[in-house]
This record gives sequence, structure tokens and C-alpha cells, in this order.
Amino acid sequence: MDMAMDIIKELREYDSEREWFEFKENWFVADELGEYISALSNSAAIVGRKYAYFVWGIDDKTHEIVGTSFNCNQDVRNEPLKHYLARQLSPDINFVFEDVIIEDKKLTLLTIPAAKTVPVSFARERYIRIGSSKENLRKYLEKESFLFEVLRHGFPTIENTPSEYQDLTFEKLLIYYGAKGLKLNPDTFKKNLSFYTEDGKYNILAQLLSDNSHMQIRVAIFSGKTKADNMYSVREFGNQCLLYSLDEVLRYGDVLNIIQADERDRVVERKEVPLFENEAFHEAVINAFVHNKWVSGNEPMITVYSDRIEILSRGSLAPEQTMEGFFAGESVPVNKKLSEILLQLHISEKTGRGVPRITQRYGREAYEFRENSIVVTIPFNWINVMGDKAGNKVGNKNAVAESKEAALTKTQVRILAEIRNNPNITKARIMEKLEVGKTTVDTGISALKKFGYIERVGSNKSGYWKILK
Repeated sequence: MDMAMDIIKELREYDSEREWFEFKENWFVADELGEYISALSNSAAIVGRKYAYFVWGIDDKTHEIVGTSFNCNQDVRNEPLKHYLARQLSPDINFVFEDVIIEDKKLTLLTIPAAKTVPVSFARERYIRIGSSKENLRKYLEKESFLFEVLRHGFPTIENTPSEYQDLTFEKLLIYYGAKGLKLNPDTFKKNLSFYTEDGKYNILAQLLSDNSHMQIRVAIFSGKTKADNMYSVREFGNQCLLYSLDEVLRYGDVLNIIQADERDRVVERKEVPLFENEAFHEAVINAFVHNKWVSGNEPMITVYSDRIEILSRGSLAPEQTMEGFFAGESVPVNKKLSEILLQLHISEKTGRGVPRITQRYGREAYEFRENSIVVTIPFNWINVMGDKAGNKVGNKNAVAESKEAALTKTQVRILAEIRNNPNITKARIMEKLEVGKTTVDTGISALKKFGYIERVGSNKSGYWKILK
């Protein structure tokens, strides 16, 4: 009973239903329930889950506990419900009904094992979940083909999935390990790092760590709070060994992280306040790389708005991971071998402190679990000229307000970011990149000098920008 209660608590943590679980209140149609069992079992296999679940007594919109009068022992056409369902399911799966009491209300949990060797059918028809809808598998040929692949070869990982590219080289990887004080044996490192599938082909892991990963990692910067606002910069860090891409993204975060002067309660020395928490940014980016669903061919995405940074990784939690375990810092990486390599190179740590660090600073609200992605939001802390914060420390994405009195305007922030990224940049190039006029750039640079962020060294033609903070 305790396990059933833990499962229900876990499922309620999700913001919406997934392919592998369904909430109902008092609904019951025997044949359609059999179709649901088929759909949930097959979908659980597709997403790598050992079990799927059907819960009565939960509101499917709010996830509030409402209780149920559903009777799992009722008769259906002169036989017990369990027997009626089992007789028409093929192959036989050991599904289990269990009644529990939570908040003085009865709930019923149906636990359904994932399909194993062949798809599960009900009344000779196979079903699947598309989002939260139940559909006939025959209507979705690609899903059907993928399901058979999973049942034959196991849930796809970066280790058992062959790369589309087999002409891979690894010179940069050898150099990277050497720079970390570790030496790879040229004759054995590919085998030791698990770069081959069972049939001897390079896998996705090998592709990611090769000299050309064929993956583009982008950082997009928007002038406002949404993607409907103007996008003034896109930086690409891909098409190379993933380790180098990760390093470059982390360094670019340092470029974006403006240091502000906090004059509040100043006596002698002023306090310097970063635009955002650099440690949280590093943890979120590394986690995104480790947990990204690389087998889908999609990369993590980093988006910078006027009030926050969003770090998106594709896919969802590892199949073995629970929501509670995730927030507690229990390390269950989606890409286990990649995680081991980052640990070996001291890029990440095994303690699993990344998520707890972020949630301690911003709360659980910093994480958003979408159907096919996980997004971490890191808000900005703006300090205005009078020393008042224009931002908010907690992970409320709507709480970070803009201020016309901010020490640096959005345009000045953009100018400073370009200068920090390239101290030799010209005013003409800044005008071109920001799509603004000469007066705007001159005014912005004048403000950056006044606030002590930059100074010009040398002449306008041959000099450079010195970054002061």
C-alpha cells in the first residue's frame, strides 16, 4: 500500500498526463479500459518505463484528489473484471488493481507492465498513446516501427544506437584528455569509452565526442521577455567535439554575466552583484548536456531574455528516475556513459548537488517539465542606480520586473556583451550586429564608460576595449 501511495504522489507531481499514465475519476467502460491497458503498456515500452499506470480518483486537469466509487472487483458480462480483461489481452501481462486511502478518500491504482517481446493487444487490436489520447497503433506506422525496434533491441541509448556518420575522427578528444592530465591509449580508447554498438558501428556517443559532432548548440538572445520580441544575436558552438562546445557555452555565460554595482548601505566599498547566478547557470547547462535526449537528433537550447535565461534539454527524466529523487539530487543520468566521462574529466561531480543547488536558490518552480523537454529558468537580478533591486531572487518567472532606471539599459547590456566577447570590435560592427544607429551606440558606450564597465585603450583605429568589470 505504501508503494501505491508513493506512485500516486509521484504521478501527481507532473503538470499533465504522459503517455504512460492516465487519471480518471469514476469513468468505466470495460472494453475501452482494455484498450487503455494495451495503449499504456505499449507506450511505456516506447519511453523506456517498466510500468504504466491508470489511476481513478484524481482530477485529470488539476491533479487534485477527488476520490472514486470505481469498483475493481465488479462483474462484467458474468465474469470478474480482471478475468474479462486478461482473457482478451495478448500476450498475458500481470496487471494489478489496488485500492488506497489518501486524504480520507478512496483511490484505485492500476499498475500495467510495459510490453516486452511483442506489442500488447486487446481484442486483437494494438493501441498506443499519442500525448494523452488513446489511438489504434495501425494509424501510426512510424510509432509501430519504433515500438518493434525497442522490443527487439531495447530502449535506444547513445550507446546502442548507431551513428548516421561512420567516418569519425577523435584528435580533439585526445587533446582534451591530455589537457586534463589524462592520457588515452590510441589503440584502445574507443573500446574503453564504449564508442561501438554490438555490431561494431560507431554509436551516437562516439559521434558526440568526435571532431565533428554534427550537433549545433545555439544560444539565442532576445530583446524582450518572449520569442515574439526581436532576436538580436544567435551564437553557435556546435559541429565539434561536444566537450569543447560545453566549455564554450559555459564561457559565453561568463561573457553575458554583467557585474553590477550595488550601492545600497555602502560605507567604503561597493558590493558587486552579478546579473545572474553563475554557479546555477553552470550546473543547469552541464545537466542539460548530460540528460539531453541526444538519440532524437536534437540538441539542448539556451535562450536569453531581458529578465531570465532558459536552459532547455530534450526528453524527460531517466526512466529509472522519480520526481522526488530528481529534486533530492539522486543522480540517474539519461546518458550514463557520457555522465561517467564528464565525471572522469572533473567537469561534473557525482554528488548530484546540481539540482538541489538550483532549487535551494530559486525553488522547484525553476524547473518546468514539459511533455518532451525539461526547462530550467534562471532569473536576472537587476540593480538600479539608486541601489534598489529591480529583480527577484526566487524562481518566479513573472516576478523579475523591468526598470527604466536600471543602471544599464537593454541596449547597453547588449553593447557590453559584444565588447566582452570581442574587445577589438568596432562601433560600426556593433551598429550592424545590434541593428541600431550611431547615436545609440555612442550613447551606450558613453554610459558604459561612465559606470566603469569599459575604457578605451589606444586610438579609435588601432586600440581595443578594456573590460573593467
